[in-house]
Amino acid sequence: MTDPSSPRRTALFRELLHSPELEFLCEAHNGISAKIAEEAGFKALWAGGLCMSAQFGVRDSNEASWTQVLEMLEFMADATRLPIMLDGDTGYGNFNNVRRLVRKLEQRSIAAVCIEDKLYPKTNSFIDGDKQELAEIDEFCSRIKAGKDAQQDDDFAIITRVEAFIAGWGLDEALKRAEAYHAAGSDGILIHSALSHPAEVLAFKKEWADRSPVVIVPTKYYSTPTDVFREAGFSLAIWANHLLRAAIVAMRDCAETMHREQSLISVEDRVAPVKEIFRLQGASELQEAEERYLPQQGDEARVIVLAASRGAALGELTATRPKTMVEVQGKPLLAHIVSAYNASGIKRLTVVRGYAAEAVDLQGVDYVDNDDYANTSELISLQYALDADPDDSRDLYISFGDVIFKRYILDSLAEHEEDFVIAVDTDWRESVNRGRAADYVSCSEPYSRRAFNSRVLVQTAGEELAENDIHGEWTGVMRVRSSALPLLRAAVSAISADPSNRKAKLHQLLAALAADGNDIRAVYTTGHWLDVDSIEDVVAAGNFS
Repeated sequence: MTDPSSPRRTALFRELLHSPELEFLCEAHNGISAKIAEEAGFKALWAGGLCMSAQFGVRDSNEASWTQVLEMLEFMADATRLPIMLDGDTGYGNFNNVRRLVRKLEQRSIAAVCIEDKLYPKTNSFIDGDKQELAEIDEFCSRIKAGKDAQQDDDFAIITRVEAFIAGWGLDEALKRAEAYHAAGSDGILIHSALSHPAEVLAFKKEWADRSPVVIVPTKYYSTPTDVFREAGFSLAIWANHLLRAAIVAMRDCAETMHREQSLISVEDRVAPVKEIFRLQGASELQEAEERYLPQQGDEARVIVLAASRGAALGELTATRPKTMVEVQGKPLLAHIVSAYNASGIKRLTVVRGYAAEAVDLQGVDYVDNDDYANTSELISLQYALDADPDDSRDLYISFGDVIFKRYILDSLAEHEEDFVIAVDTDWRESVNRGRAADYVSCSEPYSRRAFNSRVLVQTAGEELAENDIHGEWTGVMRVRSSALPLLRAAVSAISADPSNRKAKLHQLLAALAADGNDIRAVYTTGHWLDVDSIEDVVAAGNFS
């Protein structure tokens, strides 16, 4: 929401219009695109007619009424602090429509409007532009004068768009019209061209010089280096439709994939998490208000990442660093793990270090050191982390420092109410065929379509289960409800108290919990995680996305 104490948006826009540097406006067509453009660093927005109409699903021919456009502008102005210039088409009619439009825009904190010298209803300039009729100069000047007389804020700007080049009338007509509009009170000239090179707009700017600011829309001549526009002295360049065009490509690809695969698995990690929508909507402000007016209990989850081992099988790659710090896709495995949790809104992570502890130095996480890592294993590292943080008020996730996974695995664990929930991979035979150690589980029901609607519980776990008893491989990711943390602590302490269990692994903890009658929910998945144990795994991780 806007801050009443912030500078007026009309004044901010006028500063940009008269800046000695070339400034840029980004197209936005609704509240969320306006917010995205603001966060990207743009100083002002262009509410373009093409995109505003397209988001309604209608043509850029005044098929969306000006009141519908006005309503969307109000949402955009609420979503961002940036000044917005409306592409006001022809002004939606004659002088009377323009002055009413200006009053309504000012009421909604819109900083500027651009009107074009064509007839109402308009047609997009890139559709048979040379067949489009231009307004009579004197009549269009009446629109400008009426708009300037109607404005209450002296800084509100009316930019006039000259369509002479679009209609094929040439430079002389463009200059003639621009001079008349300038004399009528226009705050700047938008010179438009449908050519794939900037010759027309450059010729206009050279002749027009600095009589008033000149605005361009390089949609057609996009390959022109931006320095050409700077050197020519243009005031503003508008990137007029690219957020919408980018969204169309992404939405089409997502829709076609979902239709083809009849599943969300392959798209879920390629789209923004739902929490990102909440953030852009400003949900945090509402949450803060709820905390003030409707106090509630509950905190976000926390994480323990077990990353004390070296990973000797990786050879020279772990000569001076543990395998959690081996880089794939340009960043350490641990950074991928942290990113997956952060994407699910979980920011409180504790990493248990051991081998080459000083090399594990990511910012934004807490550390606990297992100095006896060479003589112990996963369970003892877990106990160190539990002892270091007695907080049992929030759910706990436990995962290994050499296992990367897609975010949706975390989301699936959070959906279930059992005290203990683990992700189980149905493609477990690959580990058997490769002859590598893995944490296998036996469940109350094998993987099947019916299992998705069933409450599948872990019966036991281990590295050496009989093949007929194996229903899947534990991915190394586990969620524990806060209410079950005292029970977890007790189980870990009981197993660790036996000196013969100094090398105990977490599958022994799972087996013990299940044997004591605790419900451990198994959530079946197929792939979408990777246990990095070998050089081959490091190579495979490079393609993991």
